[in-house]
Amino acid sequence: MVFADLFFIYVFLPLCLICYGLAKKLSTKNIVLIVFSLIFYAWGEPLWILLLLFSSFFNWFIGILIGKFRDTPRAKLAVGGGILVDILLLLIFKYSAFIVENLNAVSGAAIPVPQITLPIGISFYTFQALSYVIDVYRGTVAAQKNPITFGTYIALFPQLIAGPIVQYKTVEEQLSHRRETTAQFAAGIGRFTIGLGKKVLIANQVGALWDTVAALPGTSLSAGTAWLGAIAFTFQIYFDFSGYSDMAIGLGKMLGFEFLENFDYPYLSRSITEYWRRWHISLGTWFREYVYIPLGGNRGGLPRQILNLIIVWGLTGLWHGASWNFLLWGLYYGVILIIEKVWLQ
Repeated sequence: MVFADLFFIYVFLPLCLICYGLAKKLSTKNIVLIVFSLIFYAWGEPLWILLLLFSSFFNWFIGILIGKFRDTPRAKLAVGGGILVDILLLLIFKYSAFIVENLNAVSGAAIPVPQITLPIGISFYTFQALSYVIDVYRGTVAAQKNPITFGTYIALFPQLIAGPIVQYKTVEEQLSHRRETTAQFAAGIGRFTIGLGKKVLIANQVGALWDTVAALPGTSLSAGTAWLGAIAFTFQIYFDFSGYSDMAIGLGKMLGFEFLENFDYPYLSRSITEYWRRWHISLGTWFREYVYIPLGGNRGGLPRQILNLIIVWGLTGLWHGASWNFLLWGLYYGVILIIEKVWLQ
């Protein structure tokens, strides 16, 4: 199920809002959100709902352990175990085929390539879970003792399958003490409508143009047609992704949540560095806070900074997809950013 589906707009969302509005206690509202979020997820992925539930319960339990054994070696063991399991889940379900294919190519082996369907949204909710356990270990947030409240954070359907990546510390208070207002609900409807318009009226239309151009044989492409296709793809990918982010932010407002912005007019940027501060902001923020800075950031001299940037952008590329194409795409941007930071300030 996607936000632009008529069933979502005319059936699922109204039923969710009615049940949510009838619930008086916040604890009951969170239960309503979990139930509808699981239905939303199971609509297209009934099997992988078990993986989502496991991830929610496991990371909730890890947070409890970290809080219980704070400032002891056991807390470090707990956070390390939590990070390891979360990354292993990503490796198994998203990257196992890519890893095996490359092992076979390098070694000449004939290891059977796993045929695993990618669970929808696993990259998003896994990163949310990782940020939570790391922040609990750092002491940035307190461990959430209520599994229903934590499950609401992980499974909340507005941002479950397409982001933005919501860090627990930005919604911690809202999970336990939010209040919905008429003004906030109206603002949510407006934001959702804008996002829906981006998706249906712009992204889908220019996407059809891009599909037509992409299907043409390369030998029959004129320069003008090729440029038209490239521009169409440029607009399609932006209005599609930012449209979904707008709809997620709007849905959050309807339910009393305030999610951070995920796009800030990136095509108006004057450099690649500025562009990546404006495009998929939640992902860039995540990598900066949980990979780049822990690696040392720009401390330790220029060679170390360059290495850190290469690592971060290699991982950024792989986050987008399990293929050499995405890895090289990430490294490509990493090199440009290094050139800008070092020589083109």
